[in-house]
Parts: sequence; structure tokens; C-alpha cells
Amino acid sequence: MNPAETVEAAAPRSLIAGAALRLERAGVDSAWLDAEVLLAEAACLTRERLWARFKQPLEEQAASAFAALVARRVRREPLAYLTGRREFYGLELEVCPDVLIARPETETLVDLALAQLKGRRQARVLDLGTGCGAIAMAIAVHTAGVRLVGADICSRALSVARRNVQRHGLSQRIALERCDIFTPQDGGPHLGRFDLVVSNPPYVTDDEYARLSPEVRCYEPRTALVAGADGLSFYRRIAAQLPGHLFQGGVALLEVDPRRAQAVAELMAAAGARSIGSHPDLAGQVRVVEARFY
Repeated sequence: MNPAETVEAAAPRSLIAGAALRLERAGVDSAWLDAEVLLAEAACLTRERLWARFKQPLEEQAASAFAALVARRVRREPLAYLTGRREFYGLELEVCPDVLIARPETETLVDLALAQLKGRRQARVLDLGTGCGAIAMAIAVHTAGVRLVGADICSRALSVARRNVQRHGLSQRIALERCDIFTPQDGGPHLGRFDLVVSNPPYVTDDEYARLSPEVRCYEPRTALVAGADGLSFYRRIAAQLPGHLFQGGVALLEVDPRRAQAVAELMAAAGARSIGSHPDLAGQVRVVEARFY
């Protein structure tokens, strides 16, 4: 039977159990949880309300929609793309295949940015490669008097970011610009200088990309992930232009692959950084390189 066809109504528990078994066989790690989330999505219920009625059969329409979602997850389409949303730093964000799905480890970058901005009544912050706007929005929500620019070369990603910014009432705090690193596209304004530059740039090597999970390799935007043979191409470009875009005392915070943290630090030093630091994520691996240029 076509998974999208109407299926017999059943109670949530039996639907979830059957779906979880299919997902496990397809190699999905969090099979039961994913099945719960997808059934709640199909039934337009919270997971709590879903389980409050776990012995009651769902409507056939909801069961059919659930079957279609499970079929897509079996093909390893990311859960966040199936639901259309992702939580990051306490914010619910719209996501779709035009943007990278925000990862928990990136919250380390936000923590460090907020520490840099603590107590400052005014500051100008740039988020390079903003994607869905996750980093810029998390900073904006937890600061006052800080103005941000979210820059991305992908116009489709900026459309998603714009919807997220508007939804959370941050349009007066966050400007979105189409840029290739620091260079405005389509005749946009010069970005100027900033007190803080943050970025989670692409840092996967060409060889590593071929070994990524199907969720990432087959569905997430390749241009937001891959950075050449050594994974450093974007860091080189950022380093070359950073000094001209920071105010005196300005700081850059860059998310990195822990295996290449030293190489990124060396690029910052070669570009003139006067002090360089590294910061671990919750797993104890170096996740962010900090560079001060003045």
C-alpha cells in the first residue's frame, strides 16, 4: 500500500510501536521518539495530549498523514524538516531544506557571545552565514541595546530568517543582508565595523561529506556544510577581511570542528590577531575559537 493512502484508524500506542520498528530497521537512532513526534504532528496535537488519549483510535486522516510522514523518515529525511521547526536556545525556529538545522553544540557559541556582550548597553554584532537566523536571534533575545546584522549569500535562507525574525518580533533589532562573507551582493550597503563577529561557517571537508549520515548528506544544503579539501576555505576568507570589520577591542567568535581548531587559530594569528583563545562545548571538545585583533 502506498504510505500516503488512507489507513485504518488505530490507537496511538499501536501506531507508534509499528512506526518505531520500521524506523529502527531503517537505521534511525531515536526511532520511538521520532514516531511520537510525527504522530503528534499528523494529529495536530502536543505529545502530552496525544498520550492522554493513547487508547483512543485516531481519525483515519491523521493516521494516513502519519504513515506518509513515517515513510519520509524511513528515507532518512530529517525530523526537523518533516515538522518544519527546530528549537534552539529556547526559541522555536522555522527550518526547511534551504537552511542548515541548528545543532545543540552551536549554543556554546551563543553562550560565549552573550558573555562578551554582558553589561554592554550598546554594541553592533554580525552573524556571518546566518542561515535561519538562529544565532543572531538567540543573541538578540538575551541582550538589550544590541543591534545585529545577519548575513548570508543564499536569498532563500534569508527568506526563512526573515520569517523567523518577524515571528519573534525582532525586526527592529536584526537587519538581514545578502552577502558573500563581508561583501554585499545586489548593491547592498557596506557592512561597516562591528564590536563582535560570530559565525558558524561551513567546515566539512569534501571527503568527510561523503561519509555523513543520510539525514545530512541527502537533505541539508551542501553549500552550508562543505568547505573544500581541508575544511578551511571559509576561515581563510573570514580571516583575511576580519581586521577591516572590527572596532577597536572587537572580537570574533568562530565555531570550528574540534579537529581543526588549531589550524583555525593559526589562520587568525596570521591575519594579525593579537590574542587567540579556544573554548570547549559541553562534551569537552574545542568548539569555538576566539580572536581579538586590536
